[in-house]
Amino acid sequence: MAHAHRPGHSGHRSPAHAAPHPGAADAPATPGEPPNGLPEILDLDAALFAPHLTALTGRIACLAGDDVRHIVDIGAGTGTGTFALLERFPAARVTAVDSSPAMLDRLAGTARDRGLGDRVRTLEADAGAGLPGVVDADLVWASASLHHLDDPATALAGIRAALRPGGLLAVAEVDGTPWFLPEDGSSGGLEARCREVLNALRTEHLPHMRADWGALLAAAGLPVEQERAERWELRSPLPEGAGRYAYLVFERVRGALDGRVGPEDLAALDRLLDGGPLDVRHRDDLAVRSTREIWMARRPADHG
Repeated sequence: MAHAHRPGHSGHRSPAHAAPHPGAADAPATPGEPPNGLPEILDLDAALFAPHLTALTGRIACLAGDDVRHIVDIGAGTGTGTFALLERFPAARVTAVDSSPAMLDRLAGTARDRGLGDRVRTLEADAGAGLPGVVDADLVWASASLHHLDDPATALAGIRAALRPGGLLAVAEVDGTPWFLPEDGSSGGLEARCREVLNALRTEHLPHMRADWGALLAAAGLPVEQERAERWELRSPLPEGAGRYAYLVFERVRGALDGRVGPEDLAALDRLLDGGPLDVRHRDDLAVRSTREIWMARRPADHG
């Protein structure tokens, strides 16, 4: 999962923190450090959508085969993808790549706590500039991180070089901030208006957010074997943590949109966070809806 850049920040960085990532709004952060609330958002997203993630890693396993020994997690974040893949591939080890030392420290600590420290290596690196020392990977996993790349062609060339011939690349991207409010119109279109502004900000600061990754992968010598869009959805009764997840996402949305939407919409966002009857932490009419786009591509096997 990689965090989106602060509105108004010039230039782009390659993946910092990623996981099955909710596409939450930009928030200020100290360079190299995760924005407030992001680690918890990433962990909650993975916990809430665990069945979907399990199904996805199962499809990856069908394509990658049984002999997966080395996995690379690009933009590993808190390690939600790392740990899901370690469970799916019990003989594998993971190189977790991230540009945030704080995220990598957190991931390494979790690995130790789970007794997986000997199966996880962390690598602080800008994946857009290459993957130093990473070779012969059987599987590369990039979840909600590729859209942070400055130069996709250069970065994908580095990923291809890190894969062994015949190795698999699994890419998952999100379509933006999740939807939470009822679809019956009772919110007056608040989420749609917020998403429109957020999408404009992302287009400005993350120009590859909605890139044609199938074409980019093919151009990088990584032919796509599967491509699909999946609607990940949770409805009432929601699992524990869903209200907290919605609160943290709306908190980041509120911060990003301050001064960018009208006072009525800001007040409506405040009511979702203020502890009152509309606060998302204790409502029973919420749902969690997100679309993930998935590509599976392979480095061709060498012949001759």
